[in-house]
Amino acid sequence: MTMKRRDFIRTAAASTSASILINMAGWAEAAESPKAPPTPPPAGTGKSASQALTGMVTINHSCDLMIAGGGMAGVCAALAAARHGAKVILVQDRSRLGGNSSSEVKMHVVGADMSGGRAGWREGGILEELRLEEAVHNPQRSREMWDLLLYDKIKSEPNITLMLDTACCGAEMRNGVIQTALARSDKQELLHRIQARYYADCTGDCRLAAEAGAELRTGRESKEAFGETLALDKPDSNTLGSSILFTSRDFGRPMPFTPPAWARRIKKEMLRLRRISSWEYGYWWVEWGGMRDVIRDEEQIRFELLSIALGVWDYIKNSGEHPSSANWALDWLGMVPGKRGSRRIEGDYVLREQDLTGNSDPLYDGVCIGGWSMDDHPPGGFDDSDLRPARQIRTPLVFNIPLRSLHSRNIDNLFMAGRNHSATHVAFTSTRVMATCAVMGQAVGAAAAFCLKNNLVPRQLSSDREKVALLQQILLRDDQTIRDARNTDPLDFARKAETESSPCLFDTDPASVINGFVRDVPGEYKNKWAGQLGPDGAWIDLSWKEPQTLREVQITFDTGFHRPLTLTHQDSYNARMVRGPQPETVRDYELLYQPATGQPWVSIEKVTGNYHRLRRHIFKPVQAGSLRLKITATNGSDEARVFEIRCYS
Repeated sequence: MTMKRRDFIRTAAASTSASILINMAGWAEAAESPKAPPTPPPAGTGKSASQALTGMVTINHSCDLMIAGGGMAGVCAALAAARHGAKVILVQDRSRLGGNSSSEVKMHVVGADMSGGRAGWREGGILEELRLEEAVHNPQRSREMWDLLLYDKIKSEPNITLMLDTACCGAEMRNGVIQTALARSDKQELLHRIQARYYADCTGDCRLAAEAGAELRTGRESKEAFGETLALDKPDSNTLGSSILFTSRDFGRPMPFTPPAWARRIKKEMLRLRRISSWEYGYWWVEWGGMRDVIRDEEQIRFELLSIALGVWDYIKNSGEHPSSANWALDWLGMVPGKRGSRRIEGDYVLREQDLTGNSDPLYDGVCIGGWSMDDHPPGGFDDSDLRPARQIRTPLVFNIPLRSLHSRNIDNLFMAGRNHSATHVAFTSTRVMATCAVMGQAVGAAAAFCLKNNLVPRQLSSDREKVALLQQILLRDDQTIRDARNTDPLDFARKAETESSPCLFDTDPASVINGFVRDVPGEYKNKWAGQLGPDGAWIDLSWKEPQTLREVQITFDTGFHRPLTLTHQDSYNARMVRGPQPETVRDYELLYQPATGQPWVSIEKVTGNYHRLRRHIFKPVQAGSLRLKITATNGSDEARVFEIRCYS
């Protein structure tokens, strides 16, 4: 059915369907069969007579991919697409990037490794690049420096145009294809008309999808709908609540606190199932609003969350239960609720509990991994004080997320990434966390660039197994993790090399660097080579029977995936991390080649001070009979560790 957007929740609450499936009218027209998106016209500037917006100047833009939403999904999607040659416009309705990870909310970026509880499964790819940069350049643990890092990454990419403080507000449709997205910047009095080949909704709340008339899903499904054991007996329109965090510090002298009159009065029995052991970083269980419309009721949700957070702080300071808090005071209080859930976009595939638990057929189009527990919360949050604040059920292994869950079912040129992807509520309780959203973003960015180069709509890619396999190889080359997928890139001629190395440790085999896998669980050395660093360093050679034209070398180092790595203000959590270069990572190394056996080695490039996992070196082509990676120092370990070496002409 179709409806006006303002009537969405009223109707959703009354529905008895498994989950409410909606075609949002907005600007949308009836969808037809998939078609290649139109090539946008040249950009221009001018007033739009069709827009009754007094004082607003309309500016026309064109690009290959327009992304709505600059959280972790949108940032990673933009970087992935731009690095693969697409012209990107990234629209963010706030003044900073990062969404719930930004200084406005300050939530941890967690994902498949379950904060170290599933050691070895930290996400690779663009997210790992960002995490390593932050750990090295932000030892002070400033969330504003995280904001700046994301801003710098986006602004430094020439293929990305960034529009901050700009909100998606409309879409013009033709035959199920978005022709133009509208984005409004009230501060600049500008209305942007953005014409693109492809669009990606990374807003979390499905704002662009709703304007385009995409089919949306909300609420919690019944067991009957998808056969999920963890679903409800009867469906409802509830979701997870939002949270507001705070930070505090010890000022070394008594710091009294008087709460505002509207703060909640917290009693000990309200906290029976909610633990207070430290208070430098607030509590995710200060949660409320899942039983409300988390979009339209955000102002009330903000007020209730502030009243709860200040009430909890008042309890810590003034109840007498925590006398060691006497010298502590709040130094930051969030004003933006950190949302967990709202609406989800219907894709060609709806990810289900069975896909997470291994009780379904393998998904051929996996493009990224999840692995966080199925982590459901009572909709009433803090007000459901007689219920545990979370029900967390661990999945047996990490699981793949399919491309078919990352593009719209009825809007031909619309991708999505983040917590608005196509999933049931049960599956969503795992895949909603930010690291998982980030790797969805990288998958969508790479997929959009692939579609652009091959003139495809998303469904034409996701339904073609051969094309999906090509996309998976592109993602693996970018260090995106896909469970059970290995490097089979026919262009990587390192895979045909003979290997030799300096003395190995732990019975490792130098051939591991060309076996196609780039991670191990802790204690295993199946997929990496380890060599003892002696006075002359350690080395590993790749050799070919006939000289090869060598132009690019790609190396994947060890960056300690057995530890969690994210920015946090919780001291106990931070103590489990290394805030700086990871000690296992190779720091100083040299690439050399040998034209033929017995000839002198020739240096290609020397690197000092490395702290990254993925390094690419592109140089003037040479004829190489052998390639040597010589390692002279790490960032702390006495072992030289290498997961993979790739070679391209």
